[in-house]
Amino acid sequence: MSKLTPVLRQLFATVTVDEPAPGLKTIFSFIAPDQRSGKVELQYQHEYAGISTSIGLTANPLVNFSGVVGNNSVTVGTDLSFDTASGNFTKLNAGLNFTHSDLIASLTLNDKGDTLNASYYHIVSPLTNTAVGAELSHSFSSNENTLTIGTQHALDPLTTVKARLNNYGRASALIQHEWRPKSLITISGEVDTGAIEKSAKVGLALALKP
Repeated sequence: MSKLTPVLRQLFATVTVDEPAPGLKTIFSFIAPDQRSGKVELQYQHEYAGISTSIGLTANPLVNFSGVVGNNSVTVGTDLSFDTASGNFTKLNAGLNFTHSDLIASLTLNDKGDTLNASYYHIVSPLTNTAVGAELSHSFSSNENTLTIGTQHALDPLTTVKARLNNYGRASALIQHEWRPKSLITISGEVDTGAIEKSAKVGLALALKP
């Protein structure tokens, strides 16, 4: 007696309406027979702005919104998701970024508003690819701060060294050499300066590309 096993088949469909208004795009997508998969997305692009929002076609949809506004020097953006069923944000991120010819500074809010990060990256010497950077992270829930500082320097056009240290005493460093085009060998190490005899780590990585 033969036994038939049912085969699950799905149909993926996407309908796109390009520019019903200048810079605007409308996208409707669904997966049949899943009635909860339907989603409508609106995208808007401008020279100095980009916005994307979507909403599920259900009784209690998930609403997503992301947008960025700015120019070559300053940008401000956000990325959030709201669950109408629970009335809570499942994602809430925002950021401010400043870019100059030799530095990048940013301020971001992540983890649904629980973590605030401030970072700074400065190119000291373009000829030797020497740069310094720092990042300060604050957790509102635990009231903890983490400060990390780092630097990098090119010993020659094919060899780069990097190092970083945080306020908890964890230090790491690596040296990376491009021994053939697009192929890298990296030697790295990490140590907790508060417990050097227990936590020292050394690693070797080889990346090969044809």
